[in-house]
Amino acid sequence: MISLFLLLALGLLVWFWISSLRSRERAIQAATAACHEMGAQLLDQTVSLQRLKPARSRYGHMTWRRIYGFEFSLAGYERREGRAFMLGQRLEQVQLDRPEGLVIDMKSAPRS
Repeated sequence: MISLFLLLALGLLVWFWISSLRSRERAIQAATAACHEMGAQLLDQTVSLQRLKPARSRYGHMTWRRIYGFEFSLAGYERREGRAFMLGQRLEQVQLDRPEGLVIDMKSAPRS
């Protein structure tokens, strides 16, 4: 019985890890697309997980909301912050901190 529980726990851990990798890849694509649209450069070519919490999808199913942070540059010498909000595997929005204020981009969601 204990080995069955351990096998189930290991399976859930692997599922969560694969889901997190997919979500991260989509967040990188969205951050890259948003930066490209505004003529900015995505620094370090990656995102990092800032927050993880349970949430409900638009259909009422339990899923994970992940907020990924990244840095970009408009002129090549300053670093600005941005965030990609993922609900499960779906991009909700990308926020970019610009000198004139916060820009929220919902068009750069990779189509899947």
